[in-house]
Amino acid sequence: MNSMLQPAIANSRTIAYRWWALIALALAQFLVVLDASIVNIALPSLGSELHLSTNTLSWVITAYVLPFGGLLLLGGRLSDRFGHRKLFMIGVAGFALASAAAGLSTSGAWLLAARAIQGASAALLAPAALALVTKLFADPRDRAKALGIWGAVASVGSAAGVLLGGVLTASLGWSSVFYVNVPVAALVLAAIPFLIVKDSLGERVSLDVPGSASVTAGIVALVAALSGTEQVGWTAPQTLVLAGLAVVLLGSFIFLEKRALNPLMPLGIFRNKSVTGGNLAMFLIGGATTGLFFALSVYMQQVLHYDALKAGLTQLPLAGALVAIAGVVPAAVKAVGTRKTLAASLILLAAGLIWLSFSPSDATFAANLLGPSILIGIGLGGAFVSGTELAVNGVADGEAGLASGLVNTSQQIGGAIGLALLTTAASSRIDRLLGRGAAEAQALTGGFSWVFLGAAAFAIIGAIVVLAIVRSSSSSKVSD
Repeated sequence: MNSMLQPAIANSRTIAYRWWALIALALAQFLVVLDASIVNIALPSLGSELHLSTNTLSWVITAYVLPFGGLLLLGGRLSDRFGHRKLFMIGVAGFALASAAAGLSTSGAWLLAARAIQGASAALLAPAALALVTKLFADPRDRAKALGIWGAVASVGSAAGVLLGGVLTASLGWSSVFYVNVPVAALVLAAIPFLIVKDSLGERVSLDVPGSASVTAGIVALVAALSGTEQVGWTAPQTLVLAGLAVVLLGSFIFLEKRALNPLMPLGIFRNKSVTGGNLAMFLIGGATTGLFFALSVYMQQVLHYDALKAGLTQLPLAGALVAIAGVVPAAVKAVGTRKTLAASLILLAAGLIWLSFSPSDATFAANLLGPSILIGIGLGGAFVSGTELAVNGVADGEAGLASGLVNTSQQIGGAIGLALLTTAASSRIDRLLGRGAAEAQALTGGFSWVFLGAAAFAIIGAIVVLAIVRSSSSSKVSD
């Protein structure tokens, strides 16, 4: 009798503490997002101390992004197979250890290896964390609230990276941007066993090794090709070879998945129009936001001559709007549906980006940046929350990790492609303006305005895609 009662008691405990569990899960996701941007401000300091060239410094970012983007699908499937809580905790532990190793780095090779392990660990914890959220909050209304908090915390990570990176590097040195992860990860690891019970294992079936290898290698090749375009160009042999390899590998993956007995990514999941539309939206949101934060940070420091700390502090209104809108999104979803909420959020995001594109080379924060920042924050907050909810809507528990991995993969690949396209367009615009005799500040401003307009185009396309693909549902406004 006692053994029969234990699962019920454990599940009751999980239900009672699920909002605390959500905070712990969101904190881990915050670290994953934060680490993609917090290192940027520290690059000059660590490059000087570790004697790294400018080209090698770019790999401090790439070494994290490549395994993260490449292993997300596999991480999601592993969590479905071996348990979401178990894979989440393994990922958090690996992330903490790799962060400590990165802070202790005495050479470039050591640092790059630690960053790669960070990325691989993030690929385990991120899909498992989102899968746990969707399982903990099965009721559509509670799930909307939970994803509102999740989206706000994760989204703020992007904006907070610049601020925290500047503060920590200036006060404690570059290694502190890595060490800061360790106590937070330790807190999460200590809390999770008390907040979430051990989940049941998936079916004991063999993993799709050929599919895993082909999609991981294909995504890595694609991200590597796109990440290198700014240094070597779009037509360089390196770019063409890697892009061709990516096409072959990803094509092979689709071929293998159609024939696999237990596929890594059952292609039938895309018959769910919410999953398809949500992932396309997150792909385009990733492209818009990566370009936005890159261009905005450089514009503030190189054109407006803000120092790192001031540039970070100017992100606070945007981050504040993100957090504030998270409390409103669930009500909007309940009133008009996820689809319309997402489309409206993307339009607001596009409007803020277009407004920002008119900022001059002598802009002031209050007159030129504050208004667009708040509008962008509102649009981003609504888009992240409703886009994530749409992408996991109607997915079975056995594919929760897969769906969560897809969301993160879409966002990462969209960010890589968007950044490559937008920075190439900006560089071309800057070169043309300089060739016509424009001052450097005016040329840079003109180039960055193209980045903001391009990001706005991504957001508008995302709104059109969502409205076209995801049809209204008479049965539930959540899936509208």
